Amino acid sequence: MSSLSTPEKATPINSYSRSDWQQGYLSQPQEFDYPITEITGTIPPELQGTLFRNGPGLLDINGQNIHHPFDGDGMITALSIKDGKAHLKSRYVQTAGYVAEKAAGKILHRGVFGTQKAGGWLANIFDFQLKNIANTNIIYWGDRLLALWEAAQPHRLNPQTLETLGLDDLNGVLAPGAAFAAHPRIVDDRLINFAVSPGLSSKITIYEFDRAGKLLQKQNHSVPGFSFIHDFVVTENYYLFFQNPVTFNPLPFVLGMRGAGECVGFDASKPTKILVIPRKETQPENSSTTPALFSLETRAGFVFHHANAWEAGGKIYVDSICYESFPDVEPGSDFREIDFASLDPGQLWRFCLDLETGVVDRTLLEPRCCEFPTTNPQNVGKPYRYLYMGAGMQPTGNAPLQQILKLDLTTDTRQFWNAGDRCFVSEPVFVPHPQATAEDQGWVLSVVYDASRHRSDVVILDAQDFSNPVAKLHLQHHIPYGLHGSWVDRNF
Repeated sequence: MSSLSTPEKATPINSYSRSDWQQGYLSQPQEFDYPITEITGTIPPELQGTLFRNGPGLLDINGQNIHHPFDGDGMITALSIKDGKAHLKSRYVQTAGYVAEKAAGKILHRGVFGTQKAGGWLANIFDFQLKNIANTNIIYWGDRLLALWEAAQPHRLNPQTLETLGLDDLNGVLAPGAAFAAHPRIVDDRLINFAVSPGLSSKITIYEFDRAGKLLQKQNHSVPGFSFIHDFVVTENYYLFFQNPVTFNPLPFVLGMRGAGECVGFDASKPTKILVIPRKETQPENSSTTPALFSLETRAGFVFHHANAWEAGGKIYVDSICYESFPDVEPGSDFREIDFASLDPGQLWRFCLDLETGVVDRTLLEPRCCEFPTTNPQNVGKPYRYLYMGAGMQPTGNAPLQQILKLDLTTDTRQFWNAGDRCFVSEPVFVPHPQATAEDQGWVLSVVYDASRHRSDVVILDAQDFSNPVAKLHLQHHIPYGLHGSWVDRNF
């Protein structure tokens, strides 16, 4: 049984109102640039650098609602912290689609998750030109600040001004229009990322770059069946991908009746396949030998995000947020009217892969609704003890994320920081203390939306003690619910 190091507050079953949650999905058309002067608490002097965040900032275009937030244009927020002071800057990624639609004042492009041009199916039939929305993640690597969206090339930004410099091919590595996923992993001074070209047979491409951005190795693999893969994990010797059991019927998309994401269906009769690919780091970049891919099977489920993976005792362990099924995106539905209670919650599971027997065991680590797992970046691909996630208020059931949960995987104990009944948290980001001697010595940063003020705060927590926030940085505006971000030990 789990024990709690910080007692949970007694909260009513309905610990949030849907109208409060909905306000966090109002568009933020303005861009900002100002020092943060309203601060509760004290910013630690050792915390120096920049928190970059990415997410859909426009949920409508001139009053025309997009169908799903995943179709929203990417807005970058940069929070620079230096000598106990903070400065915030936000700008939209000036993608070709964003610029064109802003000038036209209307939706000009179809979205993957169901956004359609006005005019019904006749206006959308045979239109496969999806907008690169650059809205999912942002990383700084090889002296490049890159806004990522997994279906297309990254956009390069000026880290000082957030000005969009254009599409980036990573020194010629990416062909024009080539995909580059939004969930890179940084392991031992290497940036590792992938791309998926889905189809009846899907192609997975894997890249490894050094600190300077030079390509060290590249692999291509063909995988039978359609692949909906958003994230992956890396260990010392392997890449691991979960091929979710989904089907794809392209006809409604081709005929202009649905978005591509609305044509994906979950097939509970099929297993989840875990693709195991040897890294073979010594393989030359131009080698014609491709390491053999093999797959294992486990019970059907859907994984958007992984926490971590590592090898021990001849086995591979993978910790992931798993759903019982894929949450379908229905045509004509309104994501703002979601019934949380009707959907399966994301829960933390551990998968143990025995490569000799091919058996996969799975263990439920956290039954509470949770998402956006993060850990100390120095432990990526290695055994680890502490995990941080956004979590629901109640111990069971599905709900918006209103707490930050720290899970001690060794003692099975938990700490919670409760944002408040009218507040909703985003992905936590762990920042190690520069003189850290323990894995959990550092800070956890999260952007929190406060519906009572229709503004957002950046909360800084002591990663070892969630009793009270170290500091709350009160912003002058709200930031719509974001997706992913990263910390850089540089102040721009």
